Amino acid sequence: MEKGNFKGMLPLVIFLALYMFTGLSTGSFENMPLMVGITIACAIALMMNKKDEKISFDEKVTIFCKGAGDHTLILMVIIFMLAGAFYGVANAMHAVDSVSNLGLSILPANMILPGIFLIACLLSFAMGTSMGTVAALAPIAIDIATKTGSNVALLCGIVVGGAMFGDNLSFISDTTIAATRTQEVSMKSKFKANILIVLPAVLINAILLAIQPIDTSGITGGTYSYNLVNILPYVLVIILSLVGMNVINVMALGVLSGLVIGLIHGDFGLTGFMKTIHEGMMSMQDMAIIAILVGGLVAVMKHLGGIDWLLHNLTKGVKTRRGAEFSIAALVSLIDIATTNNTISIIAAGPLARDIADRFDISRSRTASILDLFSSAFNGLLPYAGQLLVVGGLAGVSPVSIMPYNWYSMLMIAAGCLSIILQVPKVKDVLDVKQSNPSDVETEEVKEVDVV
Repeated sequence: MEKGNFKGMLPLVIFLALYMFTGLSTGSFENMPLMVGITIACAIALMMNKKDEKISFDEKVTIFCKGAGDHTLILMVIIFMLAGAFYGVANAMHAVDSVSNLGLSILPANMILPGIFLIACLLSFAMGTSMGTVAALAPIAIDIATKTGSNVALLCGIVVGGAMFGDNLSFISDTTIAATRTQEVSMKSKFKANILIVLPAVLINAILLAIQPIDTSGITGGTYSYNLVNILPYVLVIILSLVGMNVINVMALGVLSGLVIGLIHGDFGLTGFMKTIHEGMMSMQDMAIIAILVGGLVAVMKHLGGIDWLLHNLTKGVKTRRGAEFSIAALVSLIDIATTNNTISIIAAGPLARDIADRFDISRSRTASILDLFSSAFNGLLPYAGQLLVVGGLAGVSPVSIMPYNWYSMLMIAAGCLSIILQVPKVKDVLDVKQSNPSDVETEEVKEVDVV
């Protein structure tokens, strides 16, 4: 492997330094929008040249555009748009309310804490968004804390933990989309590898919450309305994803099922449906554009030798598969800590992780799981990330006070590290094999990888 040149990493280093400095000095990381920061990094990269080679600005722009227009990135953008459309339609037809209220209506009062966690897991898995889960469940959790005299920070930590479960595993989560597309594996393959790693963390967290004392006298007798028909789009998306249907078809069928149910129930008309889809897609617009910019930035950095430098230094002391997997986990975690965005950290780290995985014969599905797991876990523990900022604002408490109660994210990190140390589970890759014609429908190739 070529040693590369640290100079090629400068655009990313400057971006991270600028982003962190702005956030820390102003007290809010929202004061440096990610799109602006990435654009600045792209501009810096385009102004740079190799030490022994100078090419024209037009040639560098061509390199940038080829990276930004990579077929994997464009497919990711399309899936982002469809996922946004699905979430917009599901929200408009009250599927979110039905999932949440169904869980609360069947929840025993003495299991309220683990119940809230499991509802958050279910809701985030169905919605595919941790922020949406926090916004939907946090008011309920805060109300329960008030009625029971419980620590509101504890309830908020429970909600954030459950929200990160779905961010990590949902078939329509932007992190799952990013992880599977950068590693070119099916969502089904990644899900099977990922769920086996985090399931012990889910069970341990539920048990810990079940033994927490709580006064339930103030929350008994509540009624929650829901409609099982409204949940069908979520059920459809989950089932079709598990059977291995192409993700674009899954998203399209999910949107169409939401349309039919919403029209029947009078939640919107055809005009309202189109507006809802547009708003849902627009909610993913920033993420899509940032993904394209990052793809171009990485291509220019690779040309400048930065990617080779990073890969060389990440793996120069690594001689085992365990060490390689820990280097992937460390890479995506550090980028997430710096950017507070687990999706962008996966997009940035994904190509590097794929190279490391191929070099050390690591399953691509396992690599996707590591990327998604560690980035989601750390994102749920950052007091300056969106999840803790939102729930802290709703509860009127400091995000820092919520951090110690997000036990699930901590258990995720522990489970991920233990999985790497023990080299379990064994997984089968379902690799996406691209046809010579990019417009052709992708097929799947099963490749068994023994990770022990």
